[in-house]
Amino acid sequence: MPSRIKNNSNQKDKFNFHSFCFLINSVHPHYWRLVLGILLGLVATAANLIVPQLARDFINNFKHITPTLITLLIVLFVSGTVLSALAGVILGIFGEDVVAKLRNKLWKKYLHLPVAYFDDTKTGEISSRLVNDTSQVKNLLANTLPNSITSILQFFGSLVIMITMDWQMTLIIFLAVPLITLALRPVLKRSIKIGLARQDALANFSSNATDVLSEIRLVKSSNSEKHEAANGNKEISILYKIGMKEAILNSVMIPLMNMTMMVLFLGLLGYGAIRVMNHSLTMGALISFLMYLFQLLAPVFTISQFFNELSKTSGSTKRIEQILQIDNEKSSATEKPDIKGLTLKAEDLSFSYEAEKPILHNINLEVKPNTIVAFAGPSGGGKSTIFSLIERFYKPTGGKIVIGNTNIDNIDLTYWRHKIGLVGQDSPMMPGTIRQNLTYGLTRKVSEKELWHVLKMAYADGFVSEMQDRLETEIGERGIKLSGGQRQRIAIARAFLRNPEILMLDEATASLDSESEAMVQKALSKLMKNRMTLVIAHRLSTIVDADCIYFVDHGTVSGHGTHQELIKSTPLYAEYVHTQFKD
Repeated sequence: MPSRIKNNSNQKDKFNFHSFCFLINSVHPHYWRLVLGILLGLVATAANLIVPQLARDFINNFKHITPTLITLLIVLFVSGTVLSALAGVILGIFGEDVVAKLRNKLWKKYLHLPVAYFDDTKTGEISSRLVNDTSQVKNLLANTLPNSITSILQFFGSLVIMITMDWQMTLIIFLAVPLITLALRPVLKRSIKIGLARQDALANFSSNATDVLSEIRLVKSSNSEKHEAANGNKEISILYKIGMKEAILNSVMIPLMNMTMMVLFLGLLGYGAIRVMNHSLTMGALISFLMYLFQLLAPVFTISQFFNELSKTSGSTKRIEQILQIDNEKSSATEKPDIKGLTLKAEDLSFSYEAEKPILHNINLEVKPNTIVAFAGPSGGGKSTIFSLIERFYKPTGGKIVIGNTNIDNIDLTYWRHKIGLVGQDSPMMPGTIRQNLTYGLTRKVSEKELWHVLKMAYADGFVSEMQDRLETEIGERGIKLSGGQRQRIAIARAFLRNPEILMLDEATASLDSESEAMVQKALSKLMKNRMTLVIAHRLSTIVDADCIYFVDHGTVSGHGTHQELIKSTPLYAEYVHTQFKD
């Protein structure tokens, strides 16, 4: 399970405030919630700043406490708590709203990205952008940022009040806090570095585990359990070593922080006690001062955490922006011509997935209405790539494909794909029921009668009716609960429902046993009737019955014609047929 994700999150990124704001503004959040939450937090902080003052009066006048003082103290305690809770709720709702809109924006973006993007990007990485990076943005916006704003008020408010109460004791704290912070800084920096490394290691392990478990049948059929266990153990060992460092650091840092706090507290308490004994400070003022000390120290750690979150969020923001900046697959084409009865042509068609590595070279072909055109040739010759270009999964690097006199790139993409029915070798299925897979992608309502009719046309009504839940049967991930032949017949039934004008069959029976192949072939024969049909063929009968055959080898068309014509005119085709169908 090799590590394929390369993350740079263990390197601190400089936070780009403009990029962050631009990203957040793009989802049109309810800023009034953010403002209201922060204001309530500030009011709650202000209330908490008054409490030590009342506590001083409470202690100094213990024998002469007035009901007004007790009431005011209780009101401030309760109101501070309630306002803090309310601010947290409002900010939480604001954050969830932002992350929901951001994930929705990303999800729609992913659905409209070109196929080429998914050829180069791992599923685990895509999931990480949708879940982890958006959560990181939410955490900064709804938690860390508001807490930091209230912490600033709390810090300077406490500092000002302490100075007005007793500048000498304040000076001791003012000198001690920076010293403590400097002493703890190396430990905190190390903690941040380990935390980021742990985040990277977890992302790699999660992504690679997803890759392996999604192909568990390949793992088992290849007897690769030990191999994958060893690879997984390497990544788990990395996580273990990082976790050990984190545990050791935490076991040192927490007692160290407690010790420094206790030393500062005891030092201040001792100095204050001497002042109380000398009658230069009241006991109430000392207690009040100690309460402000805790209000002063808490923001220091909150602000340090804020800068750590800025670094993490900067990386997340960059990754999300990179995705949003990728051009969508959809073109601006709006033409919706009636293609019935028109001829499909490829003119000097060339294509390459990578520069200087051409896959197709100057392909010319013609498919007339209501004819069957077969593509034959060795694997890797470019047959499936031609289908991908017709589906407009990719753009040609040279030449064009036309229907009638219209370049297909000038046709509305949704409209064009609606006219095409593709039945592939893998018969892709979505998790869900048979009904959901049959109607997948259709915008019109389909009656029960129509569903059973297309199932009958595809010779699939028999096995579906025998299932306990019939059309509501769950077929599992990628249709794993169905056999290969059953999946193909469901795919054919789905094509019947779409009623396409162009049918493309990509080795639709290549991986089936002879019984399933016979059933699927019967269904395909019905489906191909009176349609323009392009088929990547591996059966001799399909090739022989085709109106025209294009022999594709090494990205070029070596010859075209009927089966008998090619046997005579194209030695490569004759050799291919002899090799493939010698039985």
